[in-house]
Amino acid sequence: MLPKKILFCTDFSENSEPARQLAAAYAKAFDAQLLIVHVIDSDRLPDPLDWVGEEHNAEWADETLKQILKRTKESANAQLESVARECGNQAEQVKTYCRIGLPPNEIVALASEESVDLIVAGTHGRTGVKHLVMGSISRGVLKMAPQPVLIVKA
Repeated sequence: MLPKKILFCTDFSENSEPARQLAAAYAKAFDAQLLIVHVIDSDRLPDPLDWVGEEHNAEWADETLKQILKRTKESANAQLESVARECGNQAEQVKTYCRIGLPPNEIVALASEESVDLIVAGTHGRTGVKHLVMGSISRGVLKMAPQPVLIVKA
């Protein structure tokens, strides 16, 4: 079966560039729609309760976190649009998504919601202790996704 929808996952790093190029080339070759997703990792967001001290209250911390999230999402969407423009030379149909949550969960959920045929993700190529400590978003997607996952080494 030829893919009609390809989901490219990006963290905007140089390591995701080979995966972007391959996803765009596949979209062109298969005349497929290219979906591009960036997930803001909720595990890496600051905990507003850590900020609450004598001089601040929980409401202030919550509002501050909302502002951080808003600016982070605006920045991610701007970067997504830039990536989409780069891919637009090869893929005719390009859509972008910015989500907040645990990256493997959000990627697999989006792939399901959009009936994606192929997920393309890059990897940092970490091994040993760094891989164990840092984990691997690509590996998480590979374990969870029912559709084929193409992992492109940086």
